[in-house]
Amino acid sequence: MASSLTCVGVVWALLSFLSAAACCVGFFMPYWLLGSQMDKPVSFGTFRRCSYPVRDEERQATVMLEQCGRYASFQAIPSLEWRICTVVTGVGCGLLLLVALTALMGCCVSELISRAVGRAAGGIQFVGGLLIGSGCALYPLGWDSEEVQQTCSNASDQFELGKSLPRCSSHANARDQQWGHHFEKALGVGSISQAVSAWASVYFPKRPHGILGQRR
Repeated sequence: MASSLTCVGVVWALLSFLSAAACCVGFFMPYWLLGSQMDKPVSFGTFRRCSYPVRDEERQATVMLEQCGRYASFQAIPSLEWRICTVVTGVGCGLLLLVALTALMGCCVSELISRAVGRAAGGIQFVGGLLIGSGCALYPLGWDSEEVQQTCSNASDQFELGKSLPRCSSHANARDQQWGHHFEKALGVGSISQAVSAWASVYFPKRPHGILGQRR
């Protein structure tokens, strides 16, 4: 099958896809922060949450609904920092996925990706990785929100989750803590991998000009 990438370029395409997928999964899954409320495990993402209090009219009491879902609206996200994080990280993941899919197409279509397109793809990957890294840096700024404090025994603050860091609450077990670290690492490793791919992408196309980079 004809390809517009060198052998190393094919590795770049696969690495780009895997790291973009890791970033997208880490962004979507609501396990960035783990805690407990009303003796029930609670976890947060940027725009999703697992387990939240609802009013039970039959029992005339507040109970925890143990299911995951996104917030009802963008404004319902607990803090301004998390809203910014959602937008920034989401845009970054979208850019990385766009480059990854284009790179995979370059593995199957000859003269699709030129050196100029490779440079552009590398630049987009660098920006995407930078956006995701910025989103991860913004996330702890929202730890002082009311919802997070409710799950952290009112002991959390920006960049500080209280005495039981990083579990946020003594009710979170070791397995849950590991899951939280896994999704944080997925975003971190994905953004670093994209930065490396961006630096090297200029050397991967076979030809100086291709379908997407030919002169007119």
